[in-house]
Amino acid sequence: MSDDQREYRIEHDSMGEVRVPAHAKWRAQTQRAVENFPISGQRLERAHIEALARIKAAAAKVNAELGVLDEGVAAAIQEAAAEVAEGRWDDHFPVDVFQTGSGTSSNMNTNEVLATLAGERLGRPGAVHPNDHVNASQSSNDVFPSSIHIAATAAVTRDLVPALEHLAAALGRKSAEFAEVVKSGRTHLMDATPVTLGQEFAGYAAQVRYGVERLHASLPRLAELPLGGTAVGTGINTPPGFSAAVIAEVAAATGLPLTEARDHFEAQGARDGLVETSGQLRTIAVSLTKISNDLRWMASGPRTGLAEINLPDLQPGSSIMPGKVNPVIPEAVLMVAAQVTGNDATVAAAGAAGNFELNVMLPVIAKNLLESIRLLANAARLLADRTVDGITANVERAREYAESSPSVVTPLNKYIGYEEAAKVVKKSLAERRTIREVVIASGYVERGDLTLQQLDEALDVLRMTRP
Repeated sequence: MSDDQREYRIEHDSMGEVRVPAHAKWRAQTQRAVENFPISGQRLERAHIEALARIKAAAAKVNAELGVLDEGVAAAIQEAAAEVAEGRWDDHFPVDVFQTGSGTSSNMNTNEVLATLAGERLGRPGAVHPNDHVNASQSSNDVFPSSIHIAATAAVTRDLVPALEHLAAALGRKSAEFAEVVKSGRTHLMDATPVTLGQEFAGYAAQVRYGVERLHASLPRLAELPLGGTAVGTGINTPPGFSAAVIAEVAAATGLPLTEARDHFEAQGARDGLVETSGQLRTIAVSLTKISNDLRWMASGPRTGLAEINLPDLQPGSSIMPGKVNPVIPEAVLMVAAQVTGNDATVAAAGAAGNFELNVMLPVIAKNLLESIRLLANAARLLADRTVDGITANVERAREYAESSPSVVTPLNKYIGYEEAAKVVKKSLAERRTIREVVIASGYVERGDLTLQQLDEALDVLRMTRP
């Protein structure tokens, strides 16, 4: 036997013979895809492979119950699918994510791997056919989009939502801790009336909680599956009851709130549920951008910035400037947010590529959506654990900013009027004196416009933070 024969074996499909690596569990159609799409080197996400395996296991079980498959063959497919779902055969899913738009190559990759593994379990290699057995009652056109919805639903509910709740809780704890830390408010990056640091952190926590609400609001559409529609949504080649039964089986196996598509033609011709979810991810990315930028601004310094808060020192910040420390976690979160925003643009463009009965950019939607969920979940936990939990406040400096802000004159409007208050501000800035000093020197108290007690109450910066 030649070295070439030892390294390869011959497989065939409807187009003829193909050389496949001898070790590979995949067969001819997967090999054609490997050769046709050497584009990015990126493969399906682990969660996506698992979702495909879950569908195949459920379909095999239901097909056996409905008399479509032999029970022994179905059982072997289920056992093989369980191993694939666990990640034991990920190396045998080599197809690039940039492939045929329906995901047919990856569906067939799954079919072929499971057929090979099932045949080995039966002791009859080649006895299980990728199309006739593993893909029975299915089409790439309903299986592949369903697998995206399943993987995304799992990632949102199990990874992203808990991570965001973890971040919201961390921000909430800091809100309580900083409840009495008064500081200057800022609008347009200019001095404004005082707020508390606690109020700002409460706002951040609310942004994150609203992100969770947005995900929950989208979940019913995300968890709808087109499974059972087969090629175009009509359900051709499926036995009666297959769709509902297989979706119920996947839901039971995963514990996810999966439901059958209310309209199979919408569910296969469009990917609006995935586009909607991606939009919610973009909104969460925007929230994290705002929060991370505020943290960077407030921690800027330590001498020439705001220095209202201190972020944890995590690593040296410069290869040339000794002692420099940078806000590395917020910066990483900002990059994640930028990536998620870009991913959403791709998902939106791909989602618009539905023609008649099928969207033909499914793999790139899957790649970007699942990546965004994974990145946001990881970033949210890092931001909570390695930044927010360790933040401390520079209380005196924050208060000094609040008391020196010209905007503290605002409560004096009711005593001396807006125009007179504006004059006080201008004089305060020109003479580098406090608002209180200028008010007294200008004779407002002496004339009886207000008393010293009223002046002190009006200029109480902590009092200004409350209605």
